[in-house]
Amino acid sequence: MEVNERHFGYHEGEQVIEYTLVNDNDMSVSCLNYGCVITKLFVPDRNGVFENVVLGFDKFEAYPKWSPYFGAVVGRVAGRIGKAEFELDGKTYHLTANDSSNHLHGGEKGFSLVIWETEKIEESGSVGVKFFYKSPDGEEGYPGNLETTVKYILTNDNELSITYEAKTDQKTLVNFTNHSYFNLSGNLKRDCSEHVLKFDSDRFLELDSDMLPTGKMIESKGTPFNFRNGQKIKQGIYSSNPQNVMVGNGYDHPLLFTNPGENMIELRDQESGRSLMVTTDQPCVVLYSANQLEEEPYTLSGNLPTKNYLGVCLEVQGYPDAIHHPEFPSIVLNPEETFKSTTKYRFFSQ
Repeated sequence: MEVNERHFGYHEGEQVIEYTLVNDNDMSVSCLNYGCVITKLFVPDRNGVFENVVLGFDKFEAYPKWSPYFGAVVGRVAGRIGKAEFELDGKTYHLTANDSSNHLHGGEKGFSLVIWETEKIEESGSVGVKFFYKSPDGEEGYPGNLETTVKYILTNDNELSITYEAKTDQKTLVNFTNHSYFNLSGNLKRDCSEHVLKFDSDRFLELDSDMLPTGKMIESKGTPFNFRNGQKIKQGIYSSNPQNVMVGNGYDHPLLFTNPGENMIELRDQESGRSLMVTTDQPCVVLYSANQLEEEPYTLSGNLPTKNYLGVCLEVQGYPDAIHHPEFPSIVLNPEETFKSTTKYRFFSQ
């Protein structure tokens, strides 16, 4: 097992480094000290052929200019915060409005467009990278100095684990996720409409026209949001359900796990034989079927054109816009607490 590094570019005068984690099975994960971005992820198909299964760019310059959060860690708060403001202990905080009048994925820079400090991890049976970023009080409008650590660890079980930790000196909001776009066909040979998604979720959050939760939890049974027995992504793409149509014909919704603590997701591409098993301690996943990639003015790794449904995002996190819905699990972090969360991504073929 090894960790390799190479120069990948410059961002605001700072060097961007790409780290590549390689295990004894030749699975590899490449990531940047910029936004903790996962740029490439090579895993075998059922015939042992290694191919890339995430969307990204070959050159760094495309990330700050074009990237729709490809592979990035998103924070302080993933998703949207309505009207770009919230109240804590009677005080109103005004955030950066970077999605019409709302706040999206941490703001103009958030965690995904900044350089993180890094440290390589080489242990018995695993390799990884530790990322550290201190978000100062007032950044993007959030209160408190927030110290965040993210660890990417690759094992010989072909498992990538992502662990988040954060501490603050003032009450603030925290809701992290990784925004990788997965495509298990390998090297983007096909879109993801035939990918099969399966996990135990009985409800999803209804969205309004601003893509914000209304607060209503809708039963999944009898809708295109029912993945309990496994179904193809195309069920939502071709659905006439108003919720699917509103987000651009597909999915961009928070789906709620049925049993807290038993949160597993399986994504499978039947043609290649590749499967991804995700386990997480977070209470929901925002499923995004890349409905908005069509005709973007850039090319992806391998000089491939963009098109809709070319990736599937499984954004495990707390409930979006939870600060405006007291009935949702809280995303408030207090100074005496440490936020900690782990999500594991295990790849296999059959």
